Amino acid sequence: MKLNEKKIDMQKVLAPAALVILYVFFSVVGDGFLSMTVFKNILESSYYIGFMAFGVTFIIITGGIDLSLGTVMMCAALLGAYTFKQLHFPLIVSLLVAVLVGAVFGFLNGVMVAKLKLPPFIATLGTMMMSQGFGSIITKVQSQTWPTATEPVGGWFKKVFIRADLFGIKGFPVGVFWLVGFFVIAALILHKTKFGRYVFAIGSNEEAARLSGINVDNWKIAVYTLSGIFVGLSGIMYAAAYTTITPGTGNGQEMNGITGVVIGGTSMSGGSGTMVGTLIGVFIMSVLKTGLSNLGLQAPWQTFFTGLVVIGAVLLDIQRTKAANRVKKS
Repeated sequence: MKLNEKKIDMQKVLAPAALVILYVFFSVVGDGFLSMTVFKNILESSYYIGFMAFGVTFIIITGGIDLSLGTVMMCAALLGAYTFKQLHFPLIVSLLVAVLVGAVFGFLNGVMVAKLKLPPFIATLGTMMMSQGFGSIITKVQSQTWPTATEPVGGWFKKVFIRADLFGIKGFPVGVFWLVGFFVIAALILHKTKFGRYVFAIGSNEEAARLSGINVDNWKIAVYTLSGIFVGLSGIMYAAAYTTITPGTGNGQEMNGITGVVIGGTSMSGGSGTMVGTLIGVFIMSVLKTGLSNLGLQAPWQTFFTGLVVIGAVLLDIQRTKAANRVKKS
């Protein structure tokens, strides 16, 4: 019993250890990896991955999955930019449009999973393609841009969400304030509210949760909608970092978020997970993404190694589940 408990406790240090080892590795073999510029790049790529991961953590804990994260994120960013540049909406309204797009697709996922009883894999695979096509249809397959810091209208966008000259530092990564702020909000929701307790209850034993009086279907819809809101926010952070949004993209981005969650200790079988673990997993994915680029590896190699990490994360989750089951039996 004690040996098994120690094995499970060891899982809690694996993700932080992996983050440190990965950072040290790229520092040794990379070119200028310890520079402030590279550090800012790591932070900037972690923003949009982080928001995706925060939202999908709730879904995975319930035992579900969302494959539409990446394309919905890009659709939200695309339509937000379209309403600003083409329809001349005020920028603040366009930001709300991006969040609304994410929430609508999240709600749609929730309804299909909870009410129509579609497997989450199939339902979100469908919305993956729908969101990708919808963004292209509305924008007529034309790339859309968000305002740069030098534009007279909306020039505050990047300064508020990604970088600004603060505290005597040129290009201070202000996006970290948004990441940390919403991490705290997500952690409080997951660990300190009835919403979070029901999320764990549904993931641990859905039928038992239903018999105890929990309206499982409605709570599942709420979980997917909440995740959609986070995905909409991730679209804003992606836009702040990269400015230009290309229609028909986003496939594969969901793996960054999902893998970060699993590496952070959230079980794919549901019922367990922490937001702190997710945050650590996000930084692992961001360091990996930036480190491989720093080594000069082209996009196909980056995708290849990311795929290896996905497989490793799932294998690690299987081992965690087996260890937890041995503890329950003993």
